[in-house]
Amino acid sequence: MDIAILAGGCFWCTEAVFQRVKGVEEVKSGFCGGHIKNPAYREVVTQRTGHAEAVKITYDPKIISYKELLMVFMATHDPTTLNKQGHDVGTHYRSAIYYTNEQQHEITLRYIKELTDQGVYENAIVTEVAPATPFYDADDIHDDYYNNNRLQGYCQYVIDPKVRKLMTQYADFVK
Repeated sequence: MDIAILAGGCFWCTEAVFQRVKGVEEVKSGFCGGHIKNPAYREVVTQRTGHAEAVKITYDPKIISYKELLMVFMATHDPTTLNKQGHDVGTHYRSAIYYTNEQQHEITLRYIKELTDQGVYENAIVTEVAPATPFYDADDIHDDYYNNNRLQGYCQYVIDPKVRKLMTQYADFVK
């Protein structure tokens, strides 16, 4: 098993997408990239801790590669908006890839260059690429949020389209 840490705005969205990806064994919502130990959600949303809402993905690289995870990640959020995803605004909603080793770092930089060279996005990719700092789990109430709250408006209007995009554009990666 290997670990990937990705921040694509609200961690509920990112968790819902990656729970459906083959080779992914576990997705945990939490915080990464900040400067205080063990932050609480209420602290992170003040934007004073420096953390991003992120997910820690435990995956089997024999089933899905790190680059394939990045492909899904970049396609299911907007990597061109600084500190926001849709109506979610703030540094804790930034797009970020926290690499856990030099190989992940190199793959990330090559993939972002590939997307840029191909002109996939109209605007520049602003995704933060940084070494992983300690990952802190969010409160249990955030775990499996989408699956437990599918009828909630946020889930229907914000998360459903991301999951549908995975199911249609990356059907080969779906469990």
